[in-house]
Amino acid sequence: MFKKIGPGVLIAAAFIGPGTITACSIAGVGFGYALLWAMFLSILATMALQEMAARLGVVSQKGLALVIREQLKSKWIRIAVLMIIIGAILIGNTAYEAGNIGGATLGMTALFGNKYSVYYPFIVGFLAFALLWMGSYKVLEKVFVGLIFLMSLSFIVTAIITQPDVSLILKGLFLPTFPEEGLLTIIALVGTTVVPYNLFLHASLVNEKWKSKDDLRSVRWDTIVSIATGGFISMTIIIAAAAIPSKEIVGALDLAKGLEPLFGNAARYFMGVGLFAAGITSAITAPLAAAYVANNCFGWNADLKDWKFRLVWILILGVGVLSLSLKIRPIEIIQFAQIANGALLPVIAILLVWIVNKNEVMGKYRNSFIHNIIGFTIIVLSIFLGAKSIFKVFDLF
Repeated sequence: MFKKIGPGVLIAAAFIGPGTITACSIAGVGFGYALLWAMFLSILATMALQEMAARLGVVSQKGLALVIREQLKSKWIRIAVLMIIIGAILIGNTAYEAGNIGGATLGMTALFGNKYSVYYPFIVGFLAFALLWMGSYKVLEKVFVGLIFLMSLSFIVTAIITQPDVSLILKGLFLPTFPEEGLLTIIALVGTTVVPYNLFLHASLVNEKWKSKDDLRSVRWDTIVSIATGGFISMTIIIAAAAIPSKEIVGALDLAKGLEPLFGNAARYFMGVGLFAAGITSAITAPLAAAYVANNCFGWNADLKDWKFRLVWILILGVGVLSLSLKIRPIEIIQFAQIANGALLPVIAILLVWIVNKNEVMGKYRNSFIHNIIGFTIIVLSIFLGAKSIFKVFDLF
């Protein structure tokens, strides 16, 4: 079973970052178990899109951005789409990298205190740099399996400590409700799970492990098990947060602080380990995804150890470390990233469904009728989410 586990682990670890922990914490504190259904549907949507991206990667043996580039015959449409992709992924991931590294440093703060906190961003940055510099997919896979295990153990134990009501959990999971003022939280849960850059990352990473179409069954197994594990971890965070009486949750570390008075130091340490693992995985996958996108969009045909490939992720990682250590928050860049990602998700969802239906690209492995029904449903949802995220930046409603 474990030999069949592959890139899906990196994808699951990528979407469980500090942003997901914060969104899940706010959902649990504000609405208890009532929004578990939203996370459940987000996971199903993520599974469907990631399976399409992974299937495309194995069948074509190319990255998603490269296939998009080849299939868009109109020069101006191709340039426009590639500009959106480059803007959203390269600039967006650079803007968010400080938050990823910040999540890992918050985990270290929960574990080791504030005394040496000034050095934490550099420690996290060095760990991410060392793993990426090795340029070995197999090493990354093993490290991420370990980090996913740490996250699972940490957040599951934290949830168990709170002694949740199982009947209320099942109700929240299978009986959808729309609490007053809960729409933005629902959007945040979906937005932190269905992540555009993971589609590019997955399509490229499957080529590192699998070279044959005969491996598609293993690819699906890997995707379903890994994404389901990631979704389960996200749900345990919501369940743990539901036990906190305070409503003042604005960040991931607040969950650890909120649990400590109720359940002692154990909760803080378990949360600290989980937060560190979540932060370090996102701090690695965001630069890695950006490097793959640049590689495909510019047609470099570079491998993990190529200097151009390395230059992209070094730049993103370096900016993240410096921004966090110097306490710089370039709000305009972050707002641009939110707008670009809001526009990117529906565009990529449409292009992905279009491409995996093309006979010349996919042959007999193209989408089935059921795949397309699910795909079109996700496209409608992604257009709504994209519009809401853009309007939110401009405070239109």
